[in-house]
Amino acid sequence: MLDFWIDARTLCRVRLVIARCQVDYVGRLTAHLPMAQRLLLVKADGSVSVHSDDRAYKPLNWMSPPCWLIEDPGVWTVQNKAGEKLVITLDEIMHDSKHELGVEPGLVKDGVEAHLQELLAEHVTTLGEGWSLVRREFPTAIGPVDLMCRNADGASVAVEIKRRGEIDGVEQLTRYLELLNRDPLLAPVTGVFAAQQIKPQARTLAEDRGIRCVVLDYDKLRGIEPDEYRLF
Repeated sequence: MLDFWIDARTLCRVRLVIARCQVDYVGRLTAHLPMAQRLLLVKADGSVSVHSDDRAYKPLNWMSPPCWLIEDPGVWTVQNKAGEKLVITLDEIMHDSKHELGVEPGLVKDGVEAHLQELLAEHVTTLGEGWSLVRREFPTAIGPVDLMCRNADGASVAVEIKRRGEIDGVEQLTRYLELLNRDPLLAPVTGVFAAQQIKPQARTLAEDRGIRCVVLDYDKLRGIEPDEYRLF
């Protein structure tokens, strides 16, 4: 029997197991997954999750850290401090491997989106005459706002920049605005959702929440004239 505490400080590798298994969860409620072939993922952050081939990234069931894994022949038992258990009965193991992924560098914006932020910061009057930049990557408790600006009246405006403007981006800016408006030194803070393309559903949601939408011309910000105006 192998019994160990899964802790991100000591577990440095990701373990991938493909097995025919049955999964039973016992805790605040009970749940049962009948015998089938699945992917079992033990991550360095301490989590244990059970995946199928038709659920994209979302697991069928999981146990979040801190927890410990007890391996008996044919049975895994994952348990947390609250006494909840994930019991995985193994019928056949097809694959079992461990992989060192290294240090995660974090999310980096793609080149166009990052450059859009840089260009718009340099040419903030694109958003309105008399506008000024307060700061790029203005910090909040849930992450930085791309640009914090002041409009011609001196009021605070938070600007979220995307290459493609979708509903997720509007929701992100909405969360930023909720936090920023709690700061009496900034409030009231309005929002601008700026992107090269903005989907109709995203525009509708933004405007319903009082967020202004601006479509950005990447080439114009870079100072490049459109091809149709060139002689050569």
